[in-house]
Amino acid sequence: MIILIITTGSKFILIKKIKNISIASQYKWSLIRMDFKKDKTPILYMAPMAGVTDRAFRRLCLECGAKIVVTEMVSAKAVQYGDKKSYELGKLFESDQPAIIQIFGSDPIAMAFAAKEMTAFNPIAIDINMGCPVPKVSGSGDGASLMKNPRLAGEIINAVVSAIDVPVTVKIRSGWDSKNINAVEIALIAEANGAAVVTVHGRTKVQGYEGYADRNVIKEVKQTLKIPVIANGDIVDGASAIDMLEKTDCDGLMVGRGALGSPWVFTEIKAVLENKPYIPYSPGQKREMILRQLDMMVIDKGEQLALLEIRKHIAWYIKGIPNAASIRASVFLTHTKEKLIEIIKNIDFL
Repeated sequence: MIILIITTGSKFILIKKIKNISIASQYKWSLIRMDFKKDKTPILYMAPMAGVTDRAFRRLCLECGAKIVVTEMVSAKAVQYGDKKSYELGKLFESDQPAIIQIFGSDPIAMAFAAKEMTAFNPIAIDINMGCPVPKVSGSGDGASLMKNPRLAGEIINAVVSAIDVPVTVKIRSGWDSKNINAVEIALIAEANGAAVVTVHGRTKVQGYEGYADRNVIKEVKQTLKIPVIANGDIVDGASAIDMLEKTDCDGLMVGRGALGSPWVFTEIKAVLENKPYIPYSPGQKREMILRQLDMMVIDKGEQLALLEIRKHIAWYIKGIPNAASIRASVFLTHTKEKLIEIIKNIDFL
């Protein structure tokens, strides 16, 4: 057992007992080691997205420039019941590391249990979802609903931090609605209960994914906390990434929907952050990436399920190109990998 002390600037922000020091050595604890005055480049995250950020997509995002990826959210209650599908969602391999496993729930005991179970997959951190606005989640008291219950939020964070030997991060929203903006309050509770990083999506639960992600709320959280703050919301290209950094002074950027059908957005953002020229992906490179994603999905899930699940990805890839509607129709009527490969090879990206 090794005690690892991690700092940001001159401040000690985390003291953890590390069971597997090889993980810390391999990834250099890039999640927490955020001395940006020295390293200069903010950490670039791929956001957790249910039904999207499976192993294949995580691998592509890492290859394109994401520094850290996050799994689809895993139900703590389902893990507690021994649900195999939930365990599968959290399963990590070396090819999709460094990765964080996100869990959701509103029972501190279940959350602590799930966090401990998920550490068996060697994530660099466990993330607590306190921002999902989907009614199925928030309507059950989970996700963004925890923004309305600061005391319970703190109990959950404390329980998870106490249960595991890897860093705990928390993803929140600006608040429940425009009259209840409490991101700073929840973020301070997260920090006080041992969270290592807080990610703020600049929208309220009521907004969902509509409207504008409020940079001012994220900036206020950043100015208040001593631990690193990651900004999330409306980051879709290099220009919006720079805008977010300039307006919030955040420590890192988390890209979600901006990567749908465009995992190469990480390449663009990384180039801009490093002040390097960005060379857009060619039509051939884009087709090759879709084919690789299909191959990886077939290996991970089997051909039948892969063919079904890649449909939405292809719809995102072809959005806005000529004949997108007819291509999409052909994809949704295809039931063999060979036929789908033929369709992909003939996509005419401009």
